[in-house]
Amino acid sequence: MDTNNFKVTSSRYKIHTAEEFPELRNDLILQAARGKKTARAPTWIMRQAGRYLPEFRKLRESHSFFEICQTPQLACEITMQPILRYEGLLDASIIFSDILVIPQALGMEVQMLPAQGPHFPAPLESPEDIGRLHKHVDVDEELSYVFRAITLTRHALSGRVPLIGFAGAPWTLFAYMVEGGGSKTFARAKRWLFDWPEASDGVLERITAVLIPYLVGQVRAGAQLLQVFDSWASELSHHHYVRFALPALRRVKEGVHAQCNAEGITTPPLIVFAKNVTHTVLPLLEEIGFDVVGLDWTTAPSEVSNRTSAVQGNFDPSILYASDEAIRSEVKTVANMFKHRNTPGWISNLGHGITPGVKPESVRVFLEAVQECSRE
Repeated sequence: MDTNNFKVTSSRYKIHTAEEFPELRNDLILQAARGKKTARAPTWIMRQAGRYLPEFRKLRESHSFFEICQTPQLACEITMQPILRYEGLLDASIIFSDILVIPQALGMEVQMLPAQGPHFPAPLESPEDIGRLHKHVDVDEELSYVFRAITLTRHALSGRVPLIGFAGAPWTLFAYMVEGGGSKTFARAKRWLFDWPEASDGVLERITAVLIPYLVGQVRAGAQLLQVFDSWASELSHHHYVRFALPALRRVKEGVHAQCNAEGITTPPLIVFAKNVTHTVLPLLEEIGFDVVGLDWTTAPSEVSNRTSAVQGNFDPSILYASDEAIRSEVKTVANMFKHRNTPGWISNLGHGITPGVKPESVRVFLEAVQECSRE
């Protein structure tokens, strides 16, 4: 595939320095992400700002999902909701946004449908459709709303906890762009890999070319950690993950480091979360050099070697539907497993995101139990 006419630019957005933000008062997650032993496990939760919170649902009554993502003040307000509700119990905040802002920046329409989730009215059905993607993406222009939301939120946090930025991995975004949404089989996306491998490489290259300046832009704006979500990693055969997904993921990691170094920016800790991957993929993720490897609840912490500075995870999200007593018992069991790892860095999290039916009071019980059980 000819990508010579495809260009990505990113240069205008201001680089924010630590001195411009309130002094950080809790850096536990930054210490853990760098492999340092901490007095207790820092905790944050994927989708900690979301539909389980009544204050979130109230705001959604008058604003659409992507309207919130694209309005910095609203994104900041929602990002702060769990921090304010669980004051002192969360050790990180994650900016409210969505991984699908990248396909939008590339010119694709994405809708968030009630009870269905993301929907692409016109997915990429064949290589001929690649011509519909923008040939030039100005990341600072197309995604400025994310950067502004990050800067606004850093100030709103007042140094309480660090702020995490994020993006979807190339394969996961590719799958959405071709499949048109979620899927049980991802047959359309996989067909591309079988029938049009070179065109698939070309789309993955385009996605990666936008991802790198987008992630670096989040650092410029004030993000203190970065997480890359490979939500559909487990859908690929091992050799296809090695052939298509892993090289693109490596280019993202190396590209972020290279661009940060070129701009004189300190590269923040990088987290990779590849859901439901097998034990054969985990060593490959470690080799790429991400600082933290996130685990889902089906993977034991012992399966990650000490080559990784820290491990993140991996409570079963369904534990939040259990009784308070059961939550405390499960937290104690999982915390003991992480305590016996050789690598000292542990960032406590669920093995995936909070689901909508969880009671906010159960989240509080969980967070309090982690603080108690993870202390040395």
